[in-house]
Amino acid sequence: MNELEIPILSEEGLSIPFEERRQWQRMWIVDPLDGTKEFIKRNGEFTVNIALAERGVPTMGVIYVPVTGTLYFADTRLGAFKIDNAQGIMADGMAELTQLIPKAARLPVPQNQGRPFTVMGSRSHATPELKAYVDAIREEHPGALFIPAGSSLKICRVAEGFADIYPRLGPTMEWDTAAGQAIATASGAKVVRHDDGSPLTYNKPELLNPWFIVKR
Repeated sequence: MNELEIPILSEEGLSIPFEERRQWQRMWIVDPLDGTKEFIKRNGEFTVNIALAERGVPTMGVIYVPVTGTLYFADTRLGAFKIDNAQGIMADGMAELTQLIPKAARLPVPQNQGRPFTVMGSRSHATPELKAYVDAIREEHPGALFIPAGSSLKICRVAEGFADIYPRLGPTMEWDTAAGQAIATASGAKVVRHDDGSPLTYNKPELLNPWFIVKR
């Protein structure tokens, strides 16, 4: 628990029984280091992810990129935002949304209308299924770009309009995606299951996510 008495779910909470978790109507979902392989490679593509989920739906999200100082944040009622070079804000502690929003760019940010259809994909977890999916997209969108990236940055790229789609055809856990889903949803994008197109939900008996698609 924390001073707000909202329970926290993270990788360290894997042992918490579902019978206990199912009582949680509100919860923080936290990943203090998303992109462990990218952290080890020292390529800068790792993030800190924090989400607030209410009845299984992420309603607020924060993703911070320590190396670049980029901050993504969202409230599904107010929208999604991005601040470049937010190191000073983070050093002073997290500010109120009303203080952050005037300093931020609203997502999605304007893009070059002539840019090619762009697909994000995992840098360290590529699968044959992903290759086949991208090949199919290139049949529909000749010249489509594939851009690999680590951690939840892939979701953020779709949220900000830099990319059109991010297919995740491999395993992830709830703390990998909750903050990104809140940001993507608040930006007008969708985060849906690959199999039936329904939104990802959280605090399930099994904390492993199904395959999913993030798309504008």
